[in-house]
Amino acid sequence: MTTTVRHATRRPAFHLKPCLLAVALAGFALPAAAAQTITVGHTTSDSSHYSEGIDAFKATLEELSDGEFTVNEQPSGALGGERAMIEGLQIGTIDAVVTSTGPLGNFVPETYVLDLPFLFKDYDHARCVLDGEVGQDLLDKIGEHDLVGLAWTENGFRHMTNSQRDIETPEDAQGLKIRTMENEMHMAAFNEMGVHPTPMAFPELFTALQQGTVDGQENPISVILTGNLWEVQDRLSLTGHVYSPAIMLASPILWDGLSDEQKGWFMEAAQAGAEATRAMVSRLETEGVEELKAKGMTVVDDIDKSQFQAAVEPSYSVYTDEYGSDMLDRIRSSDCGS
Repeated sequence: MTTTVRHATRRPAFHLKPCLLAVALAGFALPAAAAQTITVGHTTSDSSHYSEGIDAFKATLEELSDGEFTVNEQPSGALGGERAMIEGLQIGTIDAVVTSTGPLGNFVPETYVLDLPFLFKDYDHARCVLDGEVGQDLLDKIGEHDLVGLAWTENGFRHMTNSQRDIETPEDAQGLKIRTMENEMHMAAFNEMGVHPTPMAFPELFTALQQGTVDGQENPISVILTGNLWEVQDRLSLTGHVYSPAIMLASPILWDGLSDEQKGWFMEAAQAGAEATRAMVSRLETEGVEELKAKGMTVVDDIDKSQFQAAVEPSYSVYTDEYGSDMLDRIRSSDCGS
């Protein structure tokens, strides 16, 4: 007897045509990750040397990250003055800031040394020091104060403007109310000259000059020109009394969320920004003076800087009495600029 084994009838498999399958799967595809926006604030205009540097930072970071990060620039003090923005970095309300070192000493006292008058001989000297061991040591110190130092960048040598009289000697400046940064080194130097230093945030400066709240101010050519300060000041003295570095800082809250590879992108992008900023400062240091003359400013360029240097020398004790002379001696004895 033959036994017939019956197999269960199998229902035919359900097949989608390739085109229909693609449509079906598309509905379940994960959306592409959105780019992370990095907000970068500063107090100068969107035509300034800071903005030039941020453009280079943005282009480099977006290229290196293949669009993983994008940059939103907030110029002209839209996020507040420099001190307020640095505070924002510490609590994570701002991602990154380009700032002068003026208010930085309030957070990282070791950086005050950079604001001593007549410390650097020229641009080559200053850039060499900041790009070398001293600059790296200071960046490391910044990292101990709930901030991340990405790269040293630049404002340039600071000069005095006012609306009262030509300044050729320290005596000419006596009695003037001059806006300074919120920096005790700068204020001490001006006090030694008999000037009345008036600290205020940069976004307040133009109106203060316009209304006569202060007689003058001091800033690099790049800031005087792109900040339109020539509209409310008619006299410029090329005193070059302080080299003004700048720095790109990041929030530690942002930084701690990055991988090592991403941190490398940020560092490289910040360096590209610093190079672009320095290039613009170098150009404006010469071309900008001629442009300010063309805009009607009287420029005093035949200045015996040794008189100013002698006048402000006692202000060094404000730094050395508090912090010692080690960092100062390292800068003065460096091979840079020799």
